[in-house]
Amino acid sequence: MKTLSIDVGNTSTHYGLVAGQSVQLTGHFPTAEFRHAPSPAFAQKLAPLLAEADSISFCSVVPDINDNLRASLAECQQPIFHLTCDSCAGLELVYPKPHEIGQDRIANAIAAQEFYGIPAIVIDMGTAVTFDIVSSQGYEGGIIAPGLAVMTRYLHEQTALLPELSAEDLLNVEGAIGKSTVHAMKLGVAVGFSGMIDALLLKVTNELQKRGEPKPVVLSTGGSIANLTKDWAHKSLFVGDLTLMGLAVAAKRQL
Repeated sequence: MKTLSIDVGNTSTHYGLVAGQSVQLTGHFPTAEFRHAPSPAFAQKLAPLLAEADSISFCSVVPDINDNLRASLAECQQPIFHLTCDSCAGLELVYPKPHEIGQDRIANAIAAQEFYGIPAIVIDMGTAVTFDIVSSQGYEGGIIAPGLAVMTRYLHEQTALLPELSAEDLLNVEGAIGKSTVHAMKLGVAVGFSGMIDALLLKVTNELQKRGEPKPVVLSTGGSIANLTKDWAHKSLFVGDLTLMGLAVAAKRQL
């Protein structure tokens, strides 16, 4: 069974054709294109995937566009599944306010549960960096912290002289003492970010093990995180299309 998985983000919509842990024909589409009206261009772009897909599964962090997304796919013959906190069969949500959980985070938790085992900590890198914890009890909640882009942008916007660093600037940062303003910023952001990740992972791992859970598997995902995980003391497995995989599993459980 092949599923066209669609992850609607605030800025970009990520999609791909998923069969188990295999994800093919991935791409991105500007979410703004169907923010105010259905987008025939979106359906046209998905045509090669729709030709092979048995079902369509989507999640969205932009509720206002969900009807337009469905309308964009109105001519598709495949069943369309929408992953929400009310349609996540097989994943217990041990969380006081489940409607507050991002649908993409539910998808990540389902993929972790299905393919990598529990307990699991999923780290998703975007504008914010999120931690999601799945234990023997189910989805327990997580952590939200500032992402790399937020850190670099804030330093630039709140000061007169500090430049804004790009994602590429933060790769392969050498040394421990900055020898220029930019070098000092690179160390502060790249090394500081890794330190934040390690501190949070240690805290969550200790909490889980205190309750008798085994050591958790750590999964990382998100556009700019792969090249930074090597600096973490806690080793993680990078799975770039984790959300799309989880969407496919969720649809298979329900359809």
